[in-house]
Amino acid sequence: MPQASPCTAARGFGIEWGMDSVCADPKGIYFIGIGGVSMSALALLLQDRGYSVRGSDAVLGETTARLAACGIPVSRGEGEEITEPTVVYTGAVDARHPQLAAAMSAGKRLIARAELLGRFAEGFPHTLSVAGCHGKTTASCMLAHVLSACAAPFTAHIGGEDLDFGNCRIAGREYFVTEACEFKRSFLSLKSSVAVILNCDRDHTDCYRNDGETFAAYSAFAAQAKEVVVNADDPRARRIPHTTDFGLFAGEIRAEQLVATGEKYAFTIAERGIPVVRVSLRVVGKVHIYNALAAYAAARRCGFAPAQIKEGLEAFRGVKRRFERVGTIGGAEVVCDYAHHPREIAATIATAQKLCRGELRVVFQPHTYTRTRDFLADFVRVLGGCERPIVYSTYSAREAFDFAGSACRLAASIPDARYVQSPQQLKRRLTEGLTPRDLVLVLGAGDIYAIVRSILD
Repeated sequence: MPQASPCTAARGFGIEWGMDSVCADPKGIYFIGIGGVSMSALALLLQDRGYSVRGSDAVLGETTARLAACGIPVSRGEGEEITEPTVVYTGAVDARHPQLAAAMSAGKRLIARAELLGRFAEGFPHTLSVAGCHGKTTASCMLAHVLSACAAPFTAHIGGEDLDFGNCRIAGREYFVTEACEFKRSFLSLKSSVAVILNCDRDHTDCYRNDGETFAAYSAFAAQAKEVVVNADDPRARRIPHTTDFGLFAGEIRAEQLVATGEKYAFTIAERGIPVVRVSLRVVGKVHIYNALAAYAAARRCGFAPAQIKEGLEAFRGVKRRFERVGTIGGAEVVCDYAHHPREIAATIATAQKLCRGELRVVFQPHTYTRTRDFLADFVRVLGGCERPIVYSTYSAREAFDFAGSACRLAASIPDARYVQSPQQLKRRLTEGLTPRDLVLVLGAGDIYAIVRSILD
């Protein structure tokens, strides 16, 4: 299916939604941090509802360029005066941010990204939310493709770049598909018709002190939903009260008779032991079977037919930065993946090893100091099994430097690892002994994607 530009997508549905009571002023809405994947999607969705939207971001790039092409002005930096009465800000923005501080002093309406998402979702009869430390972007995209195949009127808010839909899709007003992010408990703003929980691994240790707090947050998210779908193979998720479950080894909905071709899986989906439909995925990695089962289970709770769900799952081509082949370096193929948690990294490396004909060369950019510090032993374990791994300078995001969680500390803890801090150093290290049979696997959720693309052949 060809990609439809969000700024020219279906319009005119006239939804009465929860934000109207807060942002009824025609002077518009200003986004601080508009270049974020969720913030930019929300800006497009509000523009489609007839709001005047603009914003700022610290960095201008592909996302802000797309916004500008859709008629949403974006300024760089923190100096632009905000004239709009309503300001939306992301959780990554510090309260000392000059624009946010000025907006607070001026008495403007301030709305956090998570609250805006929750209010927007209120305008739809059915909200389908996908939560989990890993996989929620892919599962959300799969679910959007399923609704598209079912010809259901839907809108999707995606925390990544689907190869067909981008980070949002506007095709109707009955169903709203969205990622449900656990960072700062953001997903508690969502009251879901169907809530999907893929896993409950601990992450964001700056927000959650222990596994108990993480599990409590996911449980609270599920408690707000009418129906709950969980991964029966996840030891924590399956403990949450649920309507139905899925898995490879347990659950009402299971994948059976798995066959892999080039690490792309075909399998039969069975419901309560009865084979229903055979699905062949177009994306690489066994983990995507779980994402497909999650989308299937959520769609079945909505009453959609297995044959239509199959069509949607098989139409899904992937998401940028999810095992994305981006080019070559020194003649060797380069694959980029968003994995930045030890469990994700382990799964991605395992997939890459099965596809690699020569040596697997792994590049990892740590994402935040707290995550690296608190999961240091796990990072050392999963990266320590790689040949000469390269650790790139930390993507700090919102955090101040902390040597205990730095890329330097991580590299020093891994035998034979190399630390680099510039694109030139990275290319020099990568090309040492590299052959066309080798595979370069680049891992991380920060700016390593853009850095690697800048040094491709």
